Amino acid sequence: MVDTLILDLLDPEEARRPPMAMKDYSDEFKADAVALYESTPGATYKSIAADLGINRATLREWVLRDREHRGVSATAAKPAVEPGVAVPPDAPDERIRQLEARVAELEASERKLATERDILRKAAKYFAGETNW
Repeated sequence: MVDTLILDLLDPEEARRPPMAMKDYSDEFKADAVALYESTPGATYKSIAADLGINRATLREWVLRDREHRGVSATAAKPAVEPGVAVPPDAPDERIRQLEARVAELEASERKLATERDILRKAAKYFAGETNW
């Protein structure tokens, strides 16, 4: 009861779900999940965990362990998105900055999709091997 109340305060959607069974994920899957989170600008634990079908707290724990293993502080590991400076949008330098930001955003999206594709391929191979009919 108390756990549900605490979860409800932290994340009401997660509190309504039944408790998940403990799953054993491969080290490779964990590393891929951490890499996906770290390489996606503006990503949240919740969004990446939902994409991968894992618990948000589990992903957070993997990321923190990885950072600790690499000796990276939590604040320096994933920089926040920089706020833009108010500049007239018709200035050539501003246009170049906007285009460079868009290119960086698209490259990050491409990396995220490639990582997700690789994770799904590995999962498909794993589950194909598990079904011995």
